[in-house]
Amino acid sequence: MAGPLHRYAITLHAAMQMKRRGVDESTVRNVLTSPEDRIPVRPGREIFQSRMETAGKEYLIRVFVDVDRTPAEVVTVYRTSKISKYTRCFHEGKL
Repeated sequence: MAGPLHRYAITLHAAMQMKRRGVDESTVRNVLTSPEDRIPVRPGREIFQSRMETAGKEYLIRVFVDVDRTPAEVVTVYRTSKISKYTRCFHEGKL
C-alpha cells in the first residue's frame, strides 16, 4: 500500500500546471494523503497517483513530488484518461 504525504509545498510551476490542466488543490491533497500508488522515479522524486471520477469519466491524477526536502515539494501535476498505461495494479492484474 502506498504511504501518505501530509507535509508538502506546491511550487509555482506546479500551481501554474494545476490551473492550466484544471486540477484543483483539494484533488492534489487527496492524492497525496491517500495515494493509490507511490512510484519512485529517481532518488528524491516520486509519483503519487490515484484514480478519480470527474464529470462521469475516470481519470488518473499523477502528482510528481520531490520527497528529499522538508517540506516535500510538488513539482508538477496532471490528469490522464490512459489509466492502464500508468498503473502497476493494472499491469500486475490486481484490478
